[in-house]
Amino acid sequence: MAFISNLPIAFAEVIRNQPERIALCYPATGEKVTYAELATNAEAIAGVLHSRGLRQGDVAAFFHDKSPAAYAAMLACLRLGIIYTNLDADSPWERLRKILGSCEPRLIINAFEQLPHAEALNLAGHADVLHLRQHPSGLASAETLPDVRGISGAFPAYIMFTSGSTGMPKGAVMSHANLLLFIAWGRDRFGITNEDVLTNANPIYFDNSVFDFYTAIFSGATLAPITNAQARDARLLVKLINTANCTVWFSVPSLLVYLLTTRALGAADFPSIRKIIFGGEGFPKPKLKQLYDLLGHRCDLENVYGPTECTCICSAHTIPAADFEDMQNLATLGPLAQNFDHEILPLDESDPHFGELFLRGPQVGLGYYRDPERTVRAFVQNPRHQDYADIGYRTGDLVRRDERGWFHFKGRADFQIKHMGYRIELEEIEAALSTLPGVRECAVIYQRLGDGMGQILGYAAMPEQLPTDELVRQVAAIVPPYMVPRRITVLDTLPKNANGKIDRVALLALASSPS
Repeated sequence: MAFISNLPIAFAEVIRNQPERIALCYPATGEKVTYAELATNAEAIAGVLHSRGLRQGDVAAFFHDKSPAAYAAMLACLRLGIIYTNLDADSPWERLRKILGSCEPRLIINAFEQLPHAEALNLAGHADVLHLRQHPSGLASAETLPDVRGISGAFPAYIMFTSGSTGMPKGAVMSHANLLLFIAWGRDRFGITNEDVLTNANPIYFDNSVFDFYTAIFSGATLAPITNAQARDARLLVKLINTANCTVWFSVPSLLVYLLTTRALGAADFPSIRKIIFGGEGFPKPKLKQLYDLLGHRCDLENVYGPTECTCICSAHTIPAADFEDMQNLATLGPLAQNFDHEILPLDESDPHFGELFLRGPQVGLGYYRDPERTVRAFVQNPRHQDYADIGYRTGDLVRRDERGWFHFKGRADFQIKHMGYRIELEEIEAALSTLPGVRECAVIYQRLGDGMGQILGYAAMPEQLPTDELVRQVAAIVPPYMVPRRITVLDTLPKNANGKIDRVALLALASSPS
């Protein structure tokens, strides 16, 4: 067995052990791709990338459609030490412009039939595009590629962009070693084997998809890709999961709530599922109990937690019946995964068990790409000592640690929220709103609703009373759909507190008052 120091060596071991097993299955069409076929395609695309001058450390940006070629191209980037980032094709150009300006990709890799934002990309100087549906048949041979052992475990694998408070998205960088440890933990914690079929209903540019892709493909399991359009159709989604005989589901709670609310998910559905894993936001207890009562007798429900900056998951908790004795609070986050250590940074020294969670360990990522200022603010020396370098990540999440050492999420230390599973800085939406003509001042708040979900609301002071839908439309041209406020209310002035700052508590009260 080879010494596995990076992801391409790990993938080669999977191919060596089971070349004819199914790597990808598409329940909508019946298409299946073996590991040997996936590896051959990845090596061919790696030859194309290398022949076009891409080298270790370069960045490639993807428009990924979940086709076999798109997954193969991700593996091709890993094979060459190219750092990849997946883009949201539906994001407004303004946000994509910021992301592309931040990571400066050498190449755009497009898997869609038409290149998204083609004109804007060309005008911005991103004319070098590899169209996976058109790539040439004369590919460079594998012998021309560099020795894979030249990629160290400390080298970056991908950049995952998340919301940023200044209006500039942050690119969290994960290394090969981060991911090797994550794969090993996921395989152990959830008992993943090559007999499993994992869902990939998460958008590929969203950090939940890291678990889907890496845990499945690097464990020799089968991945069942679901497109964004298929995932929006509740009954079709359930049918596809049933057809593929998926054994492990992972999504944000919102998607499961959607399936329950639309009554698309019944007691006879998910017949092969043994694990329903959810994370990225709180799961309202009434809906969680509904899911538990429906399917909990034949599969485990797993609540996972973790920031993008720390390889996506750092804790997991299997939901027991006893969790529903308390219907008010969210389910516990459980204990930290083995590869993590932590500190609680208390807000009040008299209560050392409540405060901001500071994560440490080998799955803490490499910081933010080309963003040293925000990196040094979030990735800091352990404040408990100065004995040796002990860099951890300040999550901004407020937690309480109970007597078992388990964690309970209690909110945020800043203006960040989780909405539809996405981590969102409200200040990024405010930055977008503030750029609209005539806006003198603005604020964005998050209103929690009775069902445990919530909505984003905007407020603006401006001389002209523009229609709400027009303001919303203008903001939607700057931020992605999941960040667009439900409505934007125009006021003469925004309320202020005693310090002269915008009074968000007063705005929440205004939002809750009868109209």
